[in-house]
Amino acid sequence: MKEKIFVRGAPDFMKFFNSLDKQSVSYKEINEALDLLKKDYARGDKIPRDHWPKKYIKEHQIHTLFRYKLRSGWRLVYTVYGTKHEKACTILEAFDHKEYEKRFGY
Repeated sequence: MKEKIFVRGAPDFMKFFNSLDKQSVSYKEINEALDLLKKDYARGDKIPRDHWPKKYIKEHQIHTLFRYKLRSGWRLVYTVYGTKHEKACTILEAFDHKEYEKRFGY
């Protein structure tokens, strides 16, 4: 049985994503990435636990954390919850490289 993958956005991400112009390059690129994650949630790079921002642990009770690099240099940060047969990929944030580095303390 093939596992089902659901992709959803955390409230802060959805507020940002829904504010984008649907014709913008950013919207289209993020939307394309979401479609790819529906097929394979592990497309992104797994972020080592010792690099996780406390904000994500506190607000989302994460157990995994991934980064998906967009062509534009932006990053999607997401976590995955689920069972052997069903996964929910939750997008926590999308930001440019500078903001990503700030969030992760680089």
